[in-house]
Amino acid sequence: MELLLLSNSRSPGQPMLAHAAEALVKFVAGRRVTFLPYALADHSEYAEAVAGALGRYEIEMTGLHTSTDPIADVRSAEVLFLGGGNTFRLLRALQSLRLVEPIRDAALAGAGYLGASAGTNMACPTLRTTNDMPIVEPGSFQTLDLIPFQINPHYLDPDPASTHMGETREERLLQFLEENDVPVLGLREGSWLLVTGDGKASLGGPHSARLFERGREPLELPAGAELSSLLASEPRFDTPSH
Repeated sequence: MELLLLSNSRSPGQPMLAHAAEALVKFVAGRRVTFLPYALADHSEYAEAVAGALGRYEIEMTGLHTSTDPIADVRSAEVLFLGGGNTFRLLRALQSLRLVEPIRDAALAGAGYLGASAGTNMACPTLRTTNDMPIVEPGSFQTLDLIPFQINPHYLDPDPASTHMGETREERLLQFLEENDVPVLGLREGSWLLVTGDGKASLGGPHSARLFERGREPLELPAGAELSSLLASEPRFDTPSH
């Protein structure tokens, strides 16, 4: 299984995906990309922007929103790219189109999985560590479960000078751990997680990441850190009683 999970698709002062261009080109390796634009409302506009961004690196792309048989096209895809936007909207669209299992099966069978922000959230077991407002209601919070731990994209460190009275990102993730015994990797802007076919995982990009685990102080992980041990996690989620 090959995964490239970006915290963000845009970095300040750079074109879309430029901050991760080297990793992206190496990951795609000449394969054709199938892009799923469902995290934003205007699928055509989003797909056009991503096609332009990938085109700078001579990467060919097809938008799944134009397909007459999206399930078949997912199953035959070489690289699946799930873009950023609203995670709740993306998950509801995948559920409505009956794409959750086909995407998971394709990734497990060897198709590359590329995610950015909301698309990175989709690779986790659930969307419970997204930053997004629930603008729509999906049928469940269960996502693709390609990795056994959670990611928090766009991770922000607490600002000691801030006068904002709401919870910091760290406080919210610690609240998540009060209810769920699952590691959470806080990916800062400009960073990504790479999972290679030999079962290894590493932190990419110029920044460190922050790892949250129940009963432990948050751990700072340096850029380039080896994270393969997280792939052996055994998460325990809170399950609602009925």
